[in-house]
Amino acid sequence: MATQDVKFRIENDTMGEVRVPAHVYYGAETQRAVDNFPVSGLRLPRVFIRALGIIKKYAAQTNKELGLLDPKIAKAVMAAADEVAVGKMDEQFVVDVFQTGSGTSTNMNANEVIAARTNELMTGKKESKHPVHPNDQINLGQSSNDVIPTAFHIAAITSINEDLLPAQEVLHKSLRKKSKEFQHVVKIGRTHLQDAVPIRLGQEFSGYAEQVRLGIRRIKNVRDSLSRLALGGTAVGTGLNTHPEFASRVIALISQETGWSFRETRNHFEAQANQEAALETSGALKTVGVSLMKIANNIRWLSSGPRCGIGEINVPPLQPGSSMMPGKVNPVVPESVIQVAAHVIGNDTTVTIGGQIGNFELSGMLPVVAHNLLESIRLVSAAAKLFAEKCIDGITANEDRCKAFLENSLAMSTGLVPVIGYEKAAEIAQEAHRTGKTVRDVAMEQKVLPETQLDELLDPIRMT
Repeated sequence: MATQDVKFRIENDTMGEVRVPAHVYYGAETQRAVDNFPVSGLRLPRVFIRALGIIKKYAAQTNKELGLLDPKIAKAVMAAADEVAVGKMDEQFVVDVFQTGSGTSTNMNANEVIAARTNELMTGKKESKHPVHPNDQINLGQSSNDVIPTAFHIAAITSINEDLLPAQEVLHKSLRKKSKEFQHVVKIGRTHLQDAVPIRLGQEFSGYAEQVRLGIRRIKNVRDSLSRLALGGTAVGTGLNTHPEFASRVIALISQETGWSFRETRNHFEAQANQEAALETSGALKTVGVSLMKIANNIRWLSSGPRCGIGEINVPPLQPGSSMMPGKVNPVVPESVIQVAAHVIGNDTTVTIGGQIGNFELSGMLPVVAHNLLESIRLVSAAAKLFAEKCIDGITANEDRCKAFLENSLAMSTGLVPVIGYEKAAEIAQEAHRTGKTVRDVAMEQKVLPETQLDELLDPIRMT
């Protein structure tokens, strides 16, 4: 390592000298990326850095077992990489998301940090390249072009299994519970924002629960595609400069560590040139987001009021709703969920573009695809759990309001159609609307059917 002053040290790479803060573990290539990409302040998340650490750890073990890495060096590399995996080095990962499209800067960030920490463990000095070099030992058998997509596939599976699916299950359970609780509450249905035939509030909530259940199934299904890892393809998919057993051995160790069965891709050229697995996953996340938006918007409308809206349900009051209007309480959790869904839809647009940007043998937007995909998983996970615990669980039915709307609805005339026909039923509905009377009142006045038969046909429970 070159001489250093109080605040900086001088590092060298293939392009020359670079001033690097004296206290950091990363080196010249990371610093160049910091200098070149002062774009957003966004960083790849903890779950991604964990995946990078795991890859580097088991790459070292495998290279040792293949006779390509000195056992003493491999042991120190594994210890340093493990520190990255568990989060002890997170402050050293400083490269902006909006960087080179391969993610090379982030891969080299990991290589440099692990190399310097390995050298410190072995020699007591935070040397950047001696005796362990970031490219020659830490990146042995690898390329940014196969490591970065591998890392975000591992990170995505981890986040889905540990965060997203449990959160979705919480929401599904909450909605199912409300569906059972509200089965006795009959209310008016609505289509086109107009009165429709009766429906049970529990049936309405059962639809929401099914949306979430189907979303869970969609998310589970994408894990098969994400389980196929690009590791072993190196630069363009040919596997140049890597041992033919390297990828399969590393992936087996990663599977053992994570508890998930990953496997080497069948075709490295496809895995590195395209990002269909990310597209598929992002599309499923968008679908889940749209479902949450629909449910949240319905909850918002059904609880509108409290006196001048629909007001068929009540959501938990969580905070004052206005800095100006006393006593106002807003549906803040549904609004939060809707905003998350909109953001996830936007993330999917970026992932969609990223899936086809890049020419020939490499997808050209890997860092932002990884960032947006992992962000969407994190946001949907948090929103689903929040929605269940701070909104759905506390919803109550306003049964008097439901009954009042039901009795006044012109759509009740639909129950008469099988006996008196569509046109006569429509005539009764129009008369009820013109006079402000109920369908039952008009039908009784016109004596279209005996009262007992009217009671049967206009029974809202029978209609549901």
